Amino acid sequence: MTATSAPTQPNTLADLPQRKIIHLDMDAFYASVEQRDFPELRGKPLVVGGDPSGRGVVAAASYEIRQFGVRSAMSCYEAKKRCPDAVFVRPRFDVYREVSQDIRRIMHTLTDLVEPLSLDEAYLDVTGIQAHKGSATLMANWLRAQIYEQTGLRASAGVSFNKMLAKIASDINKPNGIAVITPEQADAFITALPIERFHGIGKSTARRMHDMGIRNGADLKAAPVDSLVDQFGKRGRFYSEIAHGRDMRPVKSEREYKSVGSETTFRDNISDTAILLEQIFEQNADAFTQMGKKGQQGQTITLKIKYADFTQITRSHTLHTPFPDADSAHYWLEKLLADVPRHLPIRLVGVTYSTLSNADEPAPQPDLFDN
Repeated sequence: MTATSAPTQPNTLADLPQRKIIHLDMDAFYASVEQRDFPELRGKPLVVGGDPSGRGVVAAASYEIRQFGVRSAMSCYEAKKRCPDAVFVRPRFDVYREVSQDIRRIMHTLTDLVEPLSLDEAYLDVTGIQAHKGSATLMANWLRAQIYEQTGLRASAGVSFNKMLAKIASDINKPNGIAVITPEQADAFITALPIERFHGIGKSTARRMHDMGIRNGADLKAAPVDSLVDQFGKRGRFYSEIAHGRDMRPVKSEREYKSVGSETTFRDNISDTAILLEQIFEQNADAFTQMGKKGQQGQTITLKIKYADFTQITRSHTLHTPFPDADSAHYWLEKLLADVPRHLPIRLVGVTYSTLSNADEPAPQPDLFDN
């Protein structure tokens, strides 16, 4: 019997397949769009989301208010306490989506390998692209210049040979900057990198790693793979790989959307059923439009409710066939709302479609009242 040898890993990062990956990240995207569209907001400590009374959560913070320690996902109460002069505006997600599509079109003039992560960031694989002398750095700077010229917004970029390093690099010289990590620089960069800066390692994972004595890339690289797998499951092997600079995840030009939804937080809590239904139907229309733009159709609809005390509940219903249009969901949304306990006023409603399929797939005649 002939023994089968295990596949060997590259000896150095230079031995890895040389890809050219750009991570493009818009600077304070929501806040920058508001400051672009409303000149009176420029230079002001701006919060997108919530209101001056302290209700709600910060969706985005301008760079002017970040110096006070205000960040996204912080309560507006805390933001107001840290910066009494904060200016609050309501989000305009329809506008942000339109601007995001404009930016996406600019990216696609360079390559079809664009993987959006959210409205304000994306990966691009520019391996083999001959434009701009074949330089990923020149391409990234061209993208940033085009975005500013066509939208008036600033972007930062990271350039490297894999997704992890490109994403980390895009944050190094923010705002309105660029950073490049080459294969020759990568090992020293990763070795000194605090564990919290690794993409995919959150606060709770970082705390567990600290308990294991792992505080930077050098510690993570030295950790036995088996011990990482014991602690973190299959993610442990991924952590070991990225500590060695190995991240072969491809840039995926088309994502499989598992759900599409829309939600809104009210300025004042609502108890009136008619007003709630009006708001629910608005979110339903937005979710259905988004789903259509992605070329998807959905069979399951989910209603999300968050109460005044921040507890939340969901109710769902699945049809045998996809919903043909937004209005056809109204019947089930009314039934789902009727099934929701009404012991407290409501501060947020949301509608999500799931059990998705391609919209061009033939479907039998819909039965909107199936059980």
